[in-house]
Amino acid sequence: MSTEPHPHFRPRMRAVAGLGITFAAGVAVLAGCATAGADATEASTEPTQTSAETRPENVQAIIDENSDQTVVKDDEWSADDAQDVALTGDGVEADAGGVSASDGTVTISEAGVYRLSGELDGSIVIDAADDAQVVVILDGATISAEGGPAISSIAADDVAIHLADGSHNTVSSTGTYDEDADANAAIYADNDLTISGTGALTVNGEANDGITSKDDLVVLDGAISVTAADDGLRGKDSLTVRGGDITVGAGGDGLTSDQDEDETKGWTLIEGGTLDITASSDGIDGFTDVVITDGEVTISSDEGLEAGSIGITGGTIDITATDDGINGSDGSTDSSTTDTAGGASDGSGESAEPSEEATDSSSGTAAAATNAEDEAAAPGGAAQGTRPEPPTDGEMPGGGQRPSGELPTDGDMPQRGGGMGGEMADTGEWVLIEGGEVTIDAGGDGLDSNGSLDISGGRVVVSGPANAGNGALDVSGTLTTSGGTLVAFDSGGMSQAPSADSEQAWVAASAAGEAGQSVEVTDANGAVIWQGDAAKAFGAVIVSTPDVAIGGTYTAVVDGTESAAATAGEAIAGGMGGGPRG
Repeated sequence: MSTEPHPHFRPRMRAVAGLGITFAAGVAVLAGCATAGADATEASTEPTQTSAETRPENVQAIIDENSDQTVVKDDEWSADDAQDVALTGDGVEADAGGVSASDGTVTISEAGVYRLSGELDGSIVIDAADDAQVVVILDGATISAEGGPAISSIAADDVAIHLADGSHNTVSSTGTYDEDADANAAIYADNDLTISGTGALTVNGEANDGITSKDDLVVLDGAISVTAADDGLRGKDSLTVRGGDITVGAGGDGLTSDQDEDETKGWTLIEGGTLDITASSDGIDGFTDVVITDGEVTISSDEGLEAGSIGITGGTIDITATDDGINGSDGSTDSSTTDTAGGASDGSGESAEPSEEATDSSSGTAAAATNAEDEAAAPGGAAQGTRPEPPTDGEMPGGGQRPSGELPTDGDMPQRGGGMGGEMADTGEWVLIEGGEVTIDAGGDGLDSNGSLDISGGRVVVSGPANAGNGALDVSGTLTTSGGTLVAFDSGGMSQAPSADSEQAWVAASAAGEAGQSVEVTDANGAVIWQGDAAKAFGAVIVSTPDVAIGGTYTAVVDGTESAAATAGEAIAGGMGGGPRG
């Protein structure tokens, strides 16, 4: 693993992405994207400019630049060595020499394997030697703590939580934490944490986060359901999911990694499993990178995926977002402002106590942060428009009820007059899609990058916003297609097409239709190069497949009626190509 500085490290700061300007009906429209914020440190006040030469050639290059995660594999320990620990309400019954209990706190002080069963109204604390490996097998355990973590590791080398086959386990943290509490999750580890096993685990993080590791958090397996007032799963250095059936309802981010002091950390990797994520903020977030290589991922959130670099090589990804679907921006969370759950950050990435004003612990609903871009003022300083709110169908995370499948409501987007200028520049982010099945339904921009975006494989279908202030595709740098299939629907007000010199040709047509109508794109001979049904109303469609020929003529057919003709490689009038803006 390289120890050289990470070439795409970027400061911990929200970017105002997608501010490319185009004319529609004589008015320049502000494209919506992410939130903006100042950082707590002087070194983090400006995005790092990253040249095309330092960008990764492929998704594997993104992975290679990151640190190795620490994993406690199942073959590193044996359940035959487990010492039985019976939880008895406020104490334990155990012959294990490394286990003690006092005032509802059960302490594990030695390396080893421990099997926990029964009920505890208190907390499990791992406080062992710095080189100790501690494995906790949950086998029918119910643990509930008020005002602190139910399971915490404050000293050890590596810790593993294993879910015994056929077992059902519940871990809950209720009430509120002290303002200076560092441990702020129902399951919290100061060290590396691995979760494995085929049993079931329910985590109630009413007080703040669900599961947090300040180092590497790795999920190998398990049926895991997490409800959290703030973040669902958080690995500060890194977060990896290799398998399991994971359901998350979060008032903050669903899955996140937010290390901002090491250029090789702060990344999130999904390598498998089934994930169903409902979040008031980002579905999956990484301070540096988010990479998905496999798995089935369903997200309903404010923004679906957000990181400085986003790579997708496989899996099935279905995103419904009130704001951007996939957002390549220069940071994940503004550390100088209030975090999603309402706790003021200290600049280290650790959130303090969630405030009652921002989070209702009984429902887990986090107050939506104001989108700075949507507060952009028109000439004269008057703010216009409102930001789309997170999904509101049913109770938000905390109550545990997932929003229904209804589409998010598009908010009124701000507008401003003026001419074309250099409002946006390529700040070095990237989105690389090499494979997989990606479906996006976005109230903001569908595919958004403050830098570049390249699609070289897979199948991507984007249903963009109904309002004209955002686009299905919004790239500040270069948007290229070199393989796979890309289909993008939007209102037509901010349509952006790939670069004219893309290796794979594309066609953009000003075709209009309604949700549920069939859409076909045919060539000059009537052959269908793409067909499908529209998920929502649209005013433009952009298609890139291996069957599109440069300079060819094509027709968009909506519900059997020819709607618009177009020539491959020509952008929609009033729209934009995929080159640098300004």
